[in-house]
Amino acid sequence: MKKFLKTTLLIAFSALFAVSFNACKKSKNTTEPTTDDDAVKTAIINQFLDHTVAPTYTKLALYSDELVNDLKTLKFDMTQANVNKATESFLEARHWWELSEAFLFGAASDFGIDPHIDSWPLDEDAFNNLMASPSMLAALDTEDGDIVAGEQLGNALLGFHGIEYILFRDGQPRPVAEITNDYMIYAVAVAGDLRNRCFQLEVSWVGDDAPASHVALMEELELNITVNNGDLSYGENMQKAGQPGSTYVTLTQALQAIIDGSIDISDEVGTSKIGKPHTGEDPTYVESPYSQKSIVDFYDNIASIKNSYMGGNEGERDESKSLHAYVKGIDSQLDSRVVDAIDNALAKINAMVAPFVHNYADPSAGEAMEACQDLSDVLTEAKRAIQEY
Repeated sequence: MKKFLKTTLLIAFSALFAVSFNACKKSKNTTEPTTDDDAVKTAIINQFLDHTVAPTYTKLALYSDELVNDLKTLKFDMTQANVNKATESFLEARHWWELSEAFLFGAASDFGIDPHIDSWPLDEDAFNNLMASPSMLAALDTEDGDIVAGEQLGNALLGFHGIEYILFRDGQPRPVAEITNDYMIYAVAVAGDLRNRCFQLEVSWVGDDAPASHVALMEELELNITVNNGDLSYGENMQKAGQPGSTYVTLTQALQAIIDGSIDISDEVGTSKIGKPHTGEDPTYVESPYSQKSIVDFYDNIASIKNSYMGGNEGERDESKSLHAYVKGIDSQLDSRVVDAIDNALAKINAMVAPFVHNYADPSAGEAMEACQDLSDVLTEAKRAIQEY
């Protein structure tokens, strides 16, 4: 991904400082945007790409690859220590995936990666049928088992939750004595497909900055990695917002896309991930029931919103080049409401009675739902404010 020149960043910083200074004098900035505003928006976009999207997908790719290696080790050396090691790499990969869900727009959506690797609940009937099929297991137990899994197993058997089913029981690593060789054939193949799709996300967004081996695998598997099969990675496409060739006609559209991604995941956490079980619409619709990490998943989803809005992941954050600073320059009270709503949603989710799979009817789940709805509403206001500025 191309980096901004230092001089451009200095201009962006100066412009953003000026916007923030004006916001201190009055709640709403009524001045008309200037050409400096474009530099500010560009700096925000680059900060988002370089310090939220890129590191998140890089870590996701790293730990999904580690998971494959740990499962292969377990398959040939069935010890409880190796089970425990595989659960650790699984949870790390899972953590970084959930931290990416505020930007499911782009490759995750366009290439169907989200449903491919993160559909639930696991279809246990289909899983049992698979375990009773020697021919299918033999096909999975080959060097190309990852490809067989990706092409022949449906979404309800693929991704994180199939692997979770193998590795966990009742919130703990599954006892090694309960894991059969057939289970391991399935887990290794599905993890290989998961890794392939995580590499696809990484390469699609960071382009040539991804490891050469990851790029080479995408070429070997003939997986799409560019916008509309063109020349631009998803990161380059957003960097070029407002320029010919980008799908973002204006820089404002790119900023709104970032907020839209946050609105979408806040809605999903509240109305679906928590809401479907809590309201009784579908009590079986519980994410991560075997590891009992549902609440961790929800928390990480809202944390992904915080990273997107506040200017980067923890340790890489620069609030001076963030949507937080930009909205504050337009309407400081609105920005405060956004920040408060993010923190409130995180707090309410953290206060939910665990594990969610056994406590989805608890009132604390309803409070978390309401907090997510409040967050969606105020983010929608922030999106409108950017549009109208």
